[in-house]
Amino acid sequence: QVQVVESGGGLVQAGGSLRLACAVSGRSISNYAIGWFRQAPGKEREFVAAINWNGGSTYSPGSVKGRFTISRDTAKNLVYLQLNSLNPEDTAVYYCATGENPLPGTWDYWGQGTQVTVSS
Repeated sequence: QVQVVESGGGLVQAGGSLRLACAVSGRSISNYAIGWFRQAPGKEREFVAAINWNGGSTYSPGSVKGRFTISRDTAKNLVYLQLNSLNPEDTAVYYCATGENPLPGTWDYWGQGTQVTVSS
């Protein structure tokens, strides 16, 4: 019933930007947290960013702070991930998830991912 669909991935040169979108249906993003994760080939899934239910708090690791920004459009029930200053190490499948809280173990619905490839 709850569906999560990512979009916006693609091929970009190092230093470029992309904006990913996460469309959530069957669940209001105003009532749940939304998170972005990524997984590169041969790597474990990595937390990228999250936003809480009211948009008042965002979370991201130091590796992406200053480059990646999570935001939302509640009217469209969309969450975005702005990727700036991309480098080849950012190449991964980026996944969106929704859950009760932006905490480990709380993400109950996931999208299929969108591929981001950064060339050097």
